[in-house]
Amino acid sequence: MTRGQATTGSISRVGRQAETDGALSSPKQQAAADSIAKTKQRSTEIGRATSASKQVTPPSVAEAKRPTETDRAIPAPKQETAGSVSEKLLAKRRNRVQITGVQPEIEGGRYPIKRIVDDVVGITADIVVDGHNALAAVLRYKEETQSEWSETPMEHDINDRWQAQLRVAQLGRWQYTVEAWIDDFASWQRDLGKRVNAAQDVAVELLIGLNLVKQAAKRASTADLDAFSRCIEIIGNKQNVAEAIRLSLSDELADLMRHHPDREHAVRYKEILQIIVDPKQALFSAWYEVFPRSCSPHHGAHGNFNDLIGQLPYIADMGFDVLYLPPIHPIGTTHRKGKNNNSICEPSDVGSPWAIGTAEGGHTAIHPQLGTLADFRKLVAQAKVFGISVALDLAFQCSPDHPYVKEHPEWFRMRPDSTIQYAENPPKKYQDIYPLEFQSQAWEALWEELRRVVMYWIDQGVRIFRVDNPHTKDFSFWEWLIESVKKEAPDTIFLAEAFTRPKLMSQLAKLGFTQSYTYFAWRNSKRELEDYLTTLTTTDLKEYFRPNFWPNTPDILNDYLQVGGPPAFKVRLVLAATLSSSYGIYGPPFELCDGLPVEIGSEEYMNSEKYEIRSWNLNEPHSLKHYIAQVNKIRRENVVLQSNDNLEFYPVDNENIICYGKHSDDFLEILIVTVNLDPNWVQSGWIKLPIDEFDLPSDRPFQVHDLLDNRRYLWNGSRNFVQLKPHTAPAHIFRLRRYQRSERDFDYYF
Repeated sequence: MTRGQATTGSISRVGRQAETDGALSSPKQQAAADSIAKTKQRSTEIGRATSASKQVTPPSVAEAKRPTETDRAIPAPKQETAGSVSEKLLAKRRNRVQITGVQPEIEGGRYPIKRIVDDVVGITADIVVDGHNALAAVLRYKEETQSEWSETPMEHDINDRWQAQLRVAQLGRWQYTVEAWIDDFASWQRDLGKRVNAAQDVAVELLIGLNLVKQAAKRASTADLDAFSRCIEIIGNKQNVAEAIRLSLSDELADLMRHHPDREHAVRYKEILQIIVDPKQALFSAWYEVFPRSCSPHHGAHGNFNDLIGQLPYIADMGFDVLYLPPIHPIGTTHRKGKNNNSICEPSDVGSPWAIGTAEGGHTAIHPQLGTLADFRKLVAQAKVFGISVALDLAFQCSPDHPYVKEHPEWFRMRPDSTIQYAENPPKKYQDIYPLEFQSQAWEALWEELRRVVMYWIDQGVRIFRVDNPHTKDFSFWEWLIESVKKEAPDTIFLAEAFTRPKLMSQLAKLGFTQSYTYFAWRNSKRELEDYLTTLTTTDLKEYFRPNFWPNTPDILNDYLQVGGPPAFKVRLVLAATLSSSYGIYGPPFELCDGLPVEIGSEEYMNSEKYEIRSWNLNEPHSLKHYIAQVNKIRRENVVLQSNDNLEFYPVDNENIICYGKHSDDFLEILIVTVNLDPNWVQSGWIKLPIDEFDLPSDRPFQVHDLLDNRRYLWNGSRNFVQLKPHTAPAHIFRLRRYQRSERDFDYYF
């Protein structure tokens, strides 16, 4: 007699429910009745055999069969030391569950992914087990400072892929991992259902399930003990097998058991993965760069913070929410550069703000002509009233006059002639700037000082930093600095200004930079834009690299803007503002369409503000300020433009027209953007939209509403015609509106 039969002998008789059920209405009900009847008969047989089974005893060790001569001829296996093989085999035996392919994950968990507060993060994993056992899995997660982990069940998708979601509800660094185990109860319940449907005897199976429920009851909380007691009583009731089967297969019991699983041999994923959770502005922001010294209302005068405060309404009216200031510190005089980067400096030349430091102070000092610390705090406070955050330039370099040079020469690289190494990019030389030596013998004191600089400005109300040339500084420094700063101020944003090789830019993002400048300024053709955006939004880059698109900067005036006139500026604005959820412009040159280079073939501005004070007429009739304001209004009012998700490009039979869209996950909000990339000539073409994917009927029109000029058009089917005139309407931003009903000859679109 088998062990299972002997155990079942405790059942003396089964209930008679199946005998009195009467006619059955379906084959499944008939199978269940047959199963109950067979279970009754089997239970009776087991009961009769119980006494006999008790007389069976296993042979003693002495009575065990002795090895034959042949057996003795086979050499015994080599004996391992105690605990070696057995421990290894025990670990392998318990490691039946395998967890791989957890996503998102960056380089095996070496670097965190990035999200914004209140994001829902989807986590998936491949989880397999040998045999046919059912599995259970949970997603474990917590904010880094919490001591206890939270869990949410994972659900099986397809092909051993499991998934779950978590909402990151607060700023900071979060952790997550996956744990899985063999679910004996789920395996038993699944197989019991099959046996019942096949009208098999399930007496033994009910006892197995009863034992599983009893074990779970020992793990249960006090609140669930009554529920377990009721389940144990019903499943163990031999007089009502039908009810025992019903409860055993119920969702009620499954839910109860799911809350008290046997996880003694659970397997946890090998890595604890991390998420950096940033404020919303880390993903969705519109930047405006301005030189405060050029903000004076008086021609040629040196502007200050109070002058800039006077321009806040102008900046706010255009819809920008980040005001970025180039370095505001004292500017060195030694080797000061003249106008247009001339090596000869006149006494009246103001120098480059990136040559930081004089005897009066360095990175925590303010240029005296800009104002005082109190004036700066006033600027930060007034900007906040307009919904604008002030961003500072973080340029970790010094002029030869910086106090660090005299106080800490060990923080710089010394040349063989005992002079300090100046910045250079051969053959170019920048004698007005001394780079810091991040791997000097005194590196620790240097790093701590630079962290102090950042924390000083955070104390003044600054939470956003544009970091100058981070790719020329030590990787390990940035990783340490950003992580340590965000532990104290998790809402801090760091924008990496690194126009360098793609993998180097990617590495800086992995190390913690919140946003990154990109190659957008040099992606002008349709093919270039589609390829670049596809890379940014569909590869692993989307997990940690947040692009910030800038059509121009004080260093970059590309050919397209130089020769395209106002239409080119409009085109690049719409592309930047709708392709990327974060973008910026350097103004006022951008809205005033300043496209004059210092010389043909150069990307430097003529009379660049990097080296001189400029006076701007913000009321120029050709200014794009109203066009910019409308684009930013569209961004604020349409959520799909506030992330880089669900970007798709659509075919157009004209290479001078690009068409793309962004949509919500449920397709209830759909925006279609068409742009004429030719700033000189009218371009037209037929675009093709996936109306089946949009769930639009092919036999009814739908409306597209141009949010730029408020015009509306009726389109039919997947192919529709567009014509774009560069000097009047070089772009459309269409909101797709569905046909709703017709009533008294009026059509409604929403």
